[in-house]
Amino acid sequence: MNARIRRSAVAVVAAAVLPLSLAACSDDGDSGSSDSAQAASSAPAATGDQSADASGGTADSDEPFGPACSTVPKEGAGSFDGMAKDPVATAASNNPALSTLVSAVKKAGLVDTLNNAENITVFAPTDDAFAKIPEADLNKVLNDKEMLTDILTYHVVGRKLAPKDLENGSFETLQKSRLTTSGSDGSYTVNDSAKVVCGNVKTANANVYIIDTVLMPKS
Repeated sequence: MNARIRRSAVAVVAAAVLPLSLAACSDDGDSGSSDSAQAASSAPAATGDQSADASGGTADSDEPFGPACSTVPKEGAGSFDGMAKDPVATAASNNPALSTLVSAVKKAGLVDTLNNAENITVFAPTDDAFAKIPEADLNKVLNDKEMLTDILTYHVVGRKLAPKDLENGSFETLQKSRLTTSGSDGSYTVNDSAKVVCGNVKTANANVYIIDTVLMPKS
């Protein structure tokens, strides 16, 4: 009886000590794995407050988010996977909701500029955003290369912005004026006027935030 009790006690002690020993070995031999495990164990679980976005992730994940993401093709060059393989101007040309923007970029001669840039963020107005501009005014802009270039480069920031960066941000654009961003949890506004309708879209050289209003630089 006493022998059985002693064996049981030894087993309990071994069970308690073994995980500590393994943890110590992991800390000494592979701190990266230990750090990852610790981060994973301490990371908060997704809650009901984190609404799922149209692409299946949550608003604070590294996936595209926003109501307009549901209109992006599931396959092909215009899908999220397809756009991630192309530089930003080429990727935009494969998205049917950005046809006016693509035409404007071509008219301004900015295709190569955008495609060859590295690590940029583009706030991309939809066709509906351009449609908010009176037709006469829009035609005037599209036929004035200097003005058009001014407006388009105002939509580009010279570094990649993650959703967290947009929560309370102020960024210099390629046009040299600044734009501001605000919001949280997948709901973001640019210059207090343009809503991000599909954000965190990846291309080969840019992060893209599709917006519902054309941004106008301060004159």
